[in-house]
Amino acid sequence: MKELLGRLKERDREIQLLVHTAAILGWDQETYMPPAALEERAEQLSLLEGLIHRRITDPEVGEILEKLGVDGNRSPVVEGLSETDTAFVREINRQYIRNTKLPQDLVVRLARETSLGQGRWAKARANADFSMFEPSLKTIVELSIEKAHCLGFKDSIYDPLLDQYEPYMTSRELDAIFTPLQEKLRELLLKIKSSGAKIRTDFLSGKFDIRKQRDFGLAICKKMGFDFQKGRLDISAHPFSTTLGNRDIRITTRYNENFFNTALFGIIHECGHGLYEMGFSEDLAGTLLANGVSLGIHESQSRFWENMIGRSLPFWEYFYSELSALFPDALRGVDCRDFYNAINVVEPSLVRIEADEVTYSLHIIIRYKIEKMLLNGEITAGDARDIWNGEYKRLLDKTPENDAEGVLQDIHWSMGAFGYFPTYALGNLYSAQFRKTLMHEMPSIENEIRKGNLAVVREWLGLKIHRWGSVYPASELCRKVTGEYVNPDYFLAYLAEKHGGIYGFG
Repeated sequence: MKELLGRLKERDREIQLLVHTAAILGWDQETYMPPAALEERAEQLSLLEGLIHRRITDPEVGEILEKLGVDGNRSPVVEGLSETDTAFVREINRQYIRNTKLPQDLVVRLARETSLGQGRWAKARANADFSMFEPSLKTIVELSIEKAHCLGFKDSIYDPLLDQYEPYMTSRELDAIFTPLQEKLRELLLKIKSSGAKIRTDFLSGKFDIRKQRDFGLAICKKMGFDFQKGRLDISAHPFSTTLGNRDIRITTRYNENFFNTALFGIIHECGHGLYEMGFSEDLAGTLLANGVSLGIHESQSRFWENMIGRSLPFWEYFYSELSALFPDALRGVDCRDFYNAINVVEPSLVRIEADEVTYSLHIIIRYKIEKMLLNGEITAGDARDIWNGEYKRLLDKTPENDAEGVLQDIHWSMGAFGYFPTYALGNLYSAQFRKTLMHEMPSIENEIRKGNLAVVREWLGLKIHRWGSVYPASELCRKVTGEYVNPDYFLAYLAEKHGGIYGFG
């Protein structure tokens, strides 16, 4: 058994090296690659994806799994293995089953079309013209439908695509969470609007020197524990984080010299992702277990840091004096409480990444609905803009003035990442549940944050969540940390308490 396991691990190591190599090309495409290189970059990435697919689906992998007694079940139990090796076999087996169902030709076509699609999306977004991206979206949707049918599904075509990002979860489970969540968020939104409270936010718009924004963001990253010997911060059109190696974690942001929130909270958010990637146990390094167990859990780490720490009053009671010294003109006459209220103001908006905590999940629910309609053939790619605009009017009472702030604002569909968006809302739910547990286990945590001690937060997250990588499935990790499976009540209670204090209702 030891020899068989060793052979699997050798195979996996090659795959991880190829995955990280492809990630380098993807990171470069989003940051420094010249526009004219797009066509060849698409060929490079499609070649690598083909190589990765061939190694994952090598018949020898299936033979080794069979010799280990794995029978095709996605959650096999092999007697005599350690907890970590059991998880390794489970994930290798799951990866093998999914990928052997996908023809290599489809994998290569998807890689090429999404690489081209990302370039076309960026150009369409810059021109605020959906028609420039619509043909690519049509092709990517068609390929995604083909992919879903190859993977197979029982109840919904959406499920095998969701399973790529949130393993073992189904759209039926999402519907059971999102339907009541949508209504309760709208009820809270109405309560906030009815409060009559006026929150001043004008000082968040002004002149904020980009160099000073960057320096302040870097200082906060360091306080959070981001190791710049193992990572770096760059600029991209759409902020993201990616792993290029076991000790090479990249995060990006975008700067707006006329609006403070964009860069800083983007940096804190992506730094949260980066800390998760940096926190995996060393004995998982170089294996497929050195990955976030699901994108919902991954997003919980970024949303936790961005909102529950970065938008908390104790956080700014420590950092505000430094910020106001950097931008004395913009923040003259603004005290810490004014600033805290402003960065937590609830105001329906058009841009997801700048949405407040109450309305953010409504942005996700809109995208989730459109994705299901596209995959089910209820609408075509050409209908996406009108459906998008209609849903924004219905749920948020907002109508985009152009496609850049509407249907083109996110990169995900150009990446073929159908099933990805729901994980953002799940991240909100997980993060609130983790916060509740942290506060129960460490009653003095807010005083520590008030003193600028963010290390204690990182250490708790590292011990409870980060070090495990993909050893436990997301639902099991959540139960292990909090004592129960994901429960949206914690998120709703957190929002009500926080915004009740800001808007003056109990």
